[in-house]
Amino acid sequence: MPKKILVIEDEANIAELLRLYLEKEGYETAVAKDGGAGVAAFDAEKPDLVLLDIMLPVMDGWQVLREIRSKSKTPVIMLTAKGETQDKITGLESGADDYITKPFEVKEVVARIHAVLRRFGEDEKTSERVLTFDKLVIDMDSFELTVDGKKLDIPPKEMELLFHLASSPNRVYTRNQLLDEVWGFDYFGDSRTVDVHVKRLREKLEGVSDKWSLKTVWGVGYKFEVNGQSAGK
Repeated sequence: MPKKILVIEDEANIAELLRLYLEKEGYETAVAKDGGAGVAAFDAEKPDLVLLDIMLPVMDGWQVLREIRSKSKTPVIMLTAKGETQDKITGLESGADDYITKPFEVKEVVARIHAVLRRFGEDEKTSERVLTFDKLVIDMDSFELTVDGKKLDIPPKEMELLFHLASSPNRVYTRNQLLDEVWGFDYFGDSRTVDVHVKRLREKLEGVSDKWSLKTVWGVGYKFEVNGQSAGK
């Protein structure tokens, strides 16, 4: 059964170009021309992936993304004319899975879609993705983080980053490795988003236990350091 892509884009020529290319690649497509219609189409169509413009009438892309994330982990790729680093960081921290700046080559969009769907499918096939440490449970099956007995609300990418680091205790990852393995795409050399996510994770986790911690390895990257304890499943 072909995957379904929802394109939320108010520029008719871009939306039509994407639709033609995606259908040529074998995807089913649905198109919405504003944010409000996009949310309605998401609920009605139940797509496998969303291509989402930021500058939309009725409801902007940030609002649409929040609406989608409040009910679903369906992958979302942001499409926008904004190319500033902070806009990229904002989109990714809000739960986007990728970020493409206009003007773009449609072939690049198709390649990103393939990559995100492949990664998302691999994640869905992984079972028992639960790690336990002293006063810490990272449960990717229910997407819940429990710290010292309390469940914490946590953005999707922070959760994925923590799980990735904790899955290989004491292994050091470079920022570029984390961008590639957690975000799953080339972030054009900008690694500040990793630093932002680690900082926010530390704010939630620091001081909880003396048996594990998020460590900076200066000049290299980060690791989830464990003292005398192995991860459990």
